[in-house]
Amino acid sequence: MKNLNLQCPIPISDYPRVLLAHGGGGKLMHNLIEKMFGAAFSNDILKQDHDSVQIKIDSGKIAFTTDSYVVKPLFFPGGDIGSLAVNGTVNDLSMSGAIPKYLSLGLIIEEGFGMNELWKVVQSLAAAAVAAGVKIATGDTKVVDKGKGDGIFINTSGIGVIEHKLNISPKNIQTGDVIIINGDIGRHGIAIMAQREGLEFEHTIQSDCAPLNEIVQSIIKAGIDVHCLRDLTRGGLSSTLNELAASSGKEIVIDETTVPVNEDVRGACEILGFDPMYVANEGKFIAIVPANDAEKCIKVMKTHQYGTDSSIIGRINSADEAIVKLKSRLGTMRILDMLSGEQLPRIC
Repeated sequence: MKNLNLQCPIPISDYPRVLLAHGGGGKLMHNLIEKMFGAAFSNDILKQDHDSVQIKIDSGKIAFTTDSYVVKPLFFPGGDIGSLAVNGTVNDLSMSGAIPKYLSLGLIIEEGFGMNELWKVVQSLAAAAVAAGVKIATGDTKVVDKGKGDGIFINTSGIGVIEHKLNISPKNIQTGDVIIINGDIGRHGIAIMAQREGLEFEHTIQSDCAPLNEIVQSIIKAGIDVHCLRDLTRGGLSSTLNELAASSGKEIVIDETTVPVNEDVRGACEILGFDPMYVANEGKFIAIVPANDAEKCIKVMKTHQYGTDSSIIGRINSADEAIVKLKSRLGTMRILDMLSGEQLPRIC
């Protein structure tokens, strides 16, 4: 990963904060794009310097996705809005088994936003892109009136190439499949909540924000018959499972004792009245595979830094009812429903 250079390339003495003119199409805007964004994201695609870029795709199939990031606070333990924007889009592409290649970057900046803070975000974007092996291929910058934004919002769209022949889809989930998770849940949402509200716990809870493309590609290259992949972002594990149950028409049963939850996160959830099953993640995903591929899949996942705590957490049952059930620590069975709203707003 790139070392962050916290020295802003825009003369702070002249422009300590973003002005409306930085989005106005004149010299200030061109200086911002050339000296800050151009320096941070420089690559052969971006250097085409045109309204649209030309990209050669050596694949018969691509994946394409887009997402917007409005997280508050902008900086939090384990990440910031920059790394979140890159990793979030990289992970969305990865869930179709695609190899992420190119990202677009749209910045909506509020007038008065600190130039040093902007430079930190840009450096984080650049470092996350390098770590994930993707290129920032194109972008756009807008500056809105003070009070009309919240510091900075980011939109990223991504293109990835699909080289496998698998049908990775909720529609391909089959009775008897097992559900594997790559690690503990709930850290991102609690890290955001603690930072936003100024809460202090015995240990600082770090977001799990991370790129998942390498671990996913290792699973695919190992010849595992992956039926479905899904990252556990807004709504957490429970909402994701409910979406998959509805899409597949299958019953899903989860064993609570096998779902990994960090003790600090569990304690924070108990204090705050949250259920970790519904708390957002930014570096966790589930792989749904045939039972005879489960151990091989876990073995592959455990070789990666983002999969050392991988484990089987549940199974897919018959299609009698599209529902998610949780076997509790006490051995009782309850329905794990989808929340009507959000436990934690503005987590991505």
